[in-house]
Amino acid sequence: MTPESHQVRLQKVSKSYGSHAVLIDADLTITAGEFIVIVGRSGSGKSTLLNLIGGLDYPSGGTIEVLGESLAALTEEQRSQLRCRALGFVFQFFNLIPTLTVAENIRLPMALNGKSRAEAEARTGSLLADLDMSGCGDRFPEELSGGEQQRIAIARAMAHQPAIVLADEPTGNLDLDTARDVVALLDRSCRAQGTTLVMATHSHEVIGIADRVLTIRDARLEETVR
Repeated sequence: MTPESHQVRLQKVSKSYGSHAVLIDADLTITAGEFIVIVGRSGSGKSTLLNLIGGLDYPSGGTIEVLGESLAALTEEQRSQLRCRALGFVFQFFNLIPTLTVAENIRLPMALNGKSRAEAEARTGSLLADLDMSGCGDRFPEELSGGEQQRIAIARAMAHQPAIVLADEPTGNLDLDTARDVVALLDRSCRAQGTTLVMATHSHEVIGIADRVLTIRDARLEETVR
């Protein structure tokens, strides 16, 4: 494995909140296009690990590289630019902007990346068609079901064609059948674009389709042998 193939690399990463250790000496290398699932008990540190990779939190020790950039060497503005340009986020509670329409929510990351209006509208139309939600662009998030909102959240995360998508319990608020559909959609969308997907989840169904499964147990990150 060459250094150039590393999209995410953690070396001896630790994170503590006061005297409470969430991660201890975590080592992890993720290559382009991988689907990584992170499992563990509630409060075990899954969300913390995603936040560290996304540059939303700072480690107490160790180094984190994302797309060849050492996060510790970046200013806060540079971190923000990296997130805007190269990362997509999917959350448990959707986090759609309620005052924007479906189409406007999807176009937002493209606007932030300087895409033209015409290009953003074409991309939005294509994503909505892929989601089987054509005709929903003028609706507002509150008019959609939970599953539909999560589909739009996935479209927004994928809109600017990020290198990495970080998904934090994306099925936590969905019923089982809808959760399966959403996971399949996220997996299919990322693989079609060659996008790396890192997902924290409680859902055991996801384990079967992931390339690798990592478990956080007693603040230690371990690869699960299947």
